[in-house]
Amino acid sequence: MIYLIGGPAKCGKTTLSKQMSKKYGIPWVSSDTLQVVAWKYVEKYASSEEMKKLYPHNAVRAKTNDEMYSKNTPQQIAKNYIKQAQATYDAIDMFCICEIADGNDYIVEGYHVTPQLAERLMKKYGKENFKAVFLVKHDVEKFVHDVKKSSTPNDWILKKTKKEETFYKIAEMISYYGQWFSTEAQKYNLPLMNMDMNFTKQLQKAMKFLRE
Repeated sequence: MIYLIGGPAKCGKTTLSKQMSKKYGIPWVSSDTLQVVAWKYVEKYASSEEMKKLYPHNAVRAKTNDEMYSKNTPQQIAKNYIKQAQATYDAIDMFCICEIADGNDYIVEGYHVTPQLAERLMKKYGKENFKAVFLVKHDVEKFVHDVKKSSTPNDWILKKTKKEETFYKIAEMISYYGQWFSTEAQKYNLPLMNMDMNFTKQLQKAMKFLRE
């Protein structure tokens, strides 16, 4: 079984993956890792302009979040994430079929794991080989409050953000991105969980669903 866990950043995907892996002994991989592998291959053949189109979020990244969000709206950054995710679909596809062929259970998590990709994989390789769930957050105020208390090592938000307004812009991006995931999950009739409240209970609920 391949367990697909998708959603915007900072919504609990990695936490859920680690908990599942520890409890059930299932290995997991971040789609960020698969993106790096795909990137190294694609950049050998694509022009710099083509790379910018394939990886628009990377193309606008700056040294700090303050700088990046001063030049791009939260909505545009979310749209860049959505577009960039598609560039890693084939790498995730190949990874999944290899593990299915070998009879392995595996968890694949990351923002590249979208409802569209889950539907594609299920149609291509059979629904019996996949379980998917998507995690989102919408509450901007709560996100800003919670992220400042993050204990994640080298947290990319805390490490690269100084201005208060940028914290709110990041939260707006997460919320906007979450709305997109919500719409897409509903479109493909796939489960989605709001992680704004009762985070721990929602993680347990997601894990229970995936293991049923």
